[in-house]
Amino acid sequence: MKALILGGTTEATALARLLSGHPRIDAAVSLAGRTRKPVLPPLPTRIGGFGGVDGLAAHLVEDGIGAVVDATHPFADQISANAAAACARVGVPLLVLTRKPWVPGEGDRWIGVPDMAAAAEALRPLGGNVFLTIGRQEVAAFEAVPDKRYLIRAVDPPEPAPTLPDHRLILDRGPFTLEGECALLEEHRVDVIVSKNSGGTATEAKLEAARRRGIPVVMVARPPGNGVAEVHDAAAALGWLEGL
Repeated sequence: MKALILGGTTEATALARLLSGHPRIDAAVSLAGRTRKPVLPPLPTRIGGFGGVDGLAAHLVEDGIGAVVDATHPFADQISANAAAACARVGVPLLVLTRKPWVPGEGDRWIGVPDMAAAAEALRPLGGNVFLTIGRQEVAAFEAVPDKRYLIRAVDPPEPAPTLPDHRLILDRGPFTLEGECALLEEHRVDVIVSKNSGGTATEAKLEAARRRGIPVVMVARPPGNGVAEVHDAAAALGWLEGL
C-alpha cells in the first residue's frame, strides 16, 4: 500500500522513521515548504503545495495513494481542511496524527483567546515586554498594539517583516530547555508570553518557566478540527496504517 504523510512536525518525522523500510507500506512525505531549511525525514519527500483540494485529490488518484496521515502542525488548518475534503472526495482513508494540546496546571496564569487578533488585544492591559512564540506568519497581528516591546522567536524571519516600532528577533529551533527559557525570560525582563497551544514537549519549557516566574501566558486556542479521527503518537498511526 502507498501512503502519504503530510509532514513538517516531529510526529511526522517519528512516523517516517517507523515506516522507513516497511515491508508492506510504501510511504512518502509531503512538506509545505514554509521552512527554509526543513529537517528532512528518512523517506522520499516532496516539498511544495498541491494546489488546493483539487490538486491534492488528483495527486492521490494519480499516485495510487491508499491512505493519508495528516501530521501537519496543529495550526495548519488550511492544509488539514484540504486533506479532509480531498480524501473524502476520492475515498482515501485519512488519519490525523497530532500532539496533545497543553492544559493549564496549578500556578499557571493563562489567558485563553480564540485567535491572534484577540491575542493582540489581550496584551493591552498587560506588561510592556512581550515574548512572541507564535512562529513567523502572524506577527503582523500585533501591529495593532504597537506600544509594547516585542521579543520574537521563530525558526525563520517573519514574512512580511514586522513594522513593530520596538522589536527584537531571535532565530532558533526547539527543543528548548527549562534552564534556557528561564534565563531568556530574565534577560529580556519578559512580562507576558504569547503562545499557540501547539502541544508537545519541544517548546513546553517556556510554560514551566512562565509558571515559575508568575508570568501570564496569552494562549491561542487550536482551530476546530474537521471531524477526522485523531491519534497522538506515531506508533498508533503506524498501527492504523497496518490495519488497513
